[in-house]
Amino acid sequence: MEDYEVILNAIMAHLNPEDKPKDDTIPVGISNRHIHLSQAAVDKLFGNQYQLTKLKDLSQPGQYACKECVTLAGPKGVIEKVRILGPVRSATQVEILRSDTFKLGVKGALRLSGDLANTPGITLIGPNGSYEIKQGVIIAKRHIHMLPEQAEQFGVTDGQVVSIDFEGERGGSLNNVVIRTTANSGLECHIDTEEANALGVMPGTSIKIRK
Repeated sequence: MEDYEVILNAIMAHLNPEDKPKDDTIPVGISNRHIHLSQAAVDKLFGNQYQLTKLKDLSQPGQYACKECVTLAGPKGVIEKVRILGPVRSATQVEILRSDTFKLGVKGALRLSGDLANTPGITLIGPNGSYEIKQGVIIAKRHIHMLPEQAEQFGVTDGQVVSIDFEGERGGSLNNVVIRTTANSGLECHIDTEEANALGVMPGTSIKIRK
């Protein structure tokens, strides 16, 4: 009898919902066009050894929106007041929307952040001058940031491509969403404003992974 109760308690503990993830949803972050600058670009656009001014922290640890903005200038047009995100990086990266490619006359490459090889360039204009990059203009692939232990919880791996489902009046699904795991990630799915508008996504929306 005692052995039976030990086994039963072990089974019940394993099935206890409190030991399982309480929520299998992931918050959504909506990204507008923005820029990550190298220090060389900051110096050229704002002045030698200029330090960017933090405006507010972002969901990803250590990243923040800056007070400063710049203008993007392409062969066909310009877009003003594009927000800079900090801190500075080793290479300048410009993330635009698909519709921006028509206004600027620049064909952005669909890439994950940091994958800049063979991408288009553009000219940046700041209060202290202009700075031309030969590559670095991308349209960000939709992706999900998470910690390695969270990836294990959700049953996914770094680099895996999944689909996600949205609820609501204009709900639907998005495919080709890349899992990105690092040791300092904040759990969040990133889509751009065009994708969010198409699905009626509002701040506070969450999604579920469908593999």
